[in-house]
Amino acid sequence: MSNRVGIIYATIDGQTLKICNRIVEIFRNKDLEIELFSIDDFNEDVKNFNKLIIGSSIRYGVHNEKIIAFINSNKQKLDTIKTAFFSVNLVARKPEKNKPDTNPYVIKFFKTINWKPTIVEVFAGMLDYKKYKTFDRIMIQFIMWMTKGPTDKNIKIEYTNWEKVDAFTMRLIEL
Repeated sequence: MSNRVGIIYATIDGQTLKICNRIVEIFRNKDLEIELFSIDDFNEDVKNFNKLIIGSSIRYGVHNEKIIAFINSNKQKLDTIKTAFFSVNLVARKPEKNKPDTNPYVIKFFKTINWKPTIVEVFAGMLDYKKYKTFDRIMIQFIMWMTKGPTDKNIKIEYTNWEKVDAFTMRLIEL
């Protein structure tokens, strides 16, 4: 087995990719090699890696379908290497929902998928109403209204805790 580390990600509005880029930057600053793949571009054998990190954003309470399909079809191989999974969602902006065991989307994800990565983390994403298509903006405003979040259509808030991303990355390096 090679000594390769890879990140596979799915992003909707770019925040998951931004988090992946931060992880890559920290690895490379420590002279460690890491490869970054969009789920759409990944066509390698999982066994070519000794560490694989999977990151996915959610939309309307569901992680990316291609990420789920990838995990389901590669579960046996994933179980033979060190793995990490991180979820990016706006619910994680709330302190009581920003851990894997308190975030409803992460809890639901692992109840529906038969995979246990070595490390799991959850990060809050970015709220940027101007980036969304009309339907998505209205739906996200409604969800925010229901969850007592900001609904001003001009608002842009990055909720991602970069210190938490850095700490997660250090755990990945030590894995």
